[in-house]
Amino acid sequence: MSQDSLQTEVHKPSSDNPSDKIVELLGGIGDHYEFNYSTFHFDILPFIFYDKGSFHFFSNKKSMEASGDYIFEHHHPVRTSDHQAPDLDLTVTNLVAFQFIAAVLVITAFFKISGKYRKEPKKAPSGFQNLMESLILFVREDVVKPNLDTKTSKMLLPYFLTLFFFILVVNLLGMVPGGHAATGNLGATSALAIIAFFVINIVAIVRTGIGHWLAHLLGGAPIWLAPLMVPLEIMGMLVKPFALAMRLFANMVAGHVVLYILIGLIFLFGLLMSPILVGFSIFIFMLEILVAFLHAYIFTMLTAIFVSLAVGHVHDEAHSH
Repeated sequence: MSQDSLQTEVHKPSSDNPSDKIVELLGGIGDHYEFNYSTFHFDILPFIFYDKGSFHFFSNKKSMEASGDYIFEHHHPVRTSDHQAPDLDLTVTNLVAFQFIAAVLVITAFFKISGKYRKEPKKAPSGFQNLMESLILFVREDVVKPNLDTKTSKMLLPYFLTLFFFILVVNLLGMVPGGHAATGNLGATSALAIIAFFVINIVAIVRTGIGHWLAHLLGGAPIWLAPLMVPLEIMGMLVKPFALAMRLFANMVAGHVVLYILIGLIFLFGLLMSPILVGFSIFIFMLEILVAFLHAYIFTMLTAIFVSLAVGHVHDEAHSH
């Protein structure tokens, strides 16, 4: 691999046309194979393919194309030989990179406050430590404990804390000027919802037993109605995480689209309407910060409620039998 292929490419906006700027701003909402910050594109993300029985690693887009095995076609990597996509594309995209950043920030924050507690366990928290403790107590006392029994809440508290802080930080990264919120991508919210689906059902099985979980699929109906009830119950189990994914995705995208359009209109109308548009943009921006906190709370709360319904309903059904 040559030294030139490892160099970072930075692309600046190529057009001064106001309409092109609006399109470019809206295009920033989607995912990309380059690390995007504001209108700058950094070719620093690795490309990873599993193709034709082996893994292929490239440090960035330039080194991938320099290999001669893959090229970019319609904004996606394809094989040079037959112009088909790789069998499995595991590339770290722009939104995946922002999720990694969020994960590192959350882990660093927890290690920082846990280190302070270990050093000075009797000292009253202050500053960032006090903020984190307030949020942790809020999730524990107002989200987890009111919905789950003591044993289940202790079992799942680390999961709910991780879920809340990860979604919150990912949302807030989208509020940083030039940043991107991965929760504005359906793939990211779907991954969170799939994890929630497994947590809900695995906890229900662990807490009540596989037999009662399977009996729950009948919904309390006679066994001869199983061909009708089981598919309906399974559909209901799938709808819950689907609703979680769509709610988070739609709300995060809606706010970003409105904000980008208002900023784009400033380029279109110039100084004439800029004071009004800037005022509206600031209002939407402040509203988006509230939405970032609100939907981290909603996703965590609804997941806790769904766990409670799964465990509670099956537990009640077991006692009735």
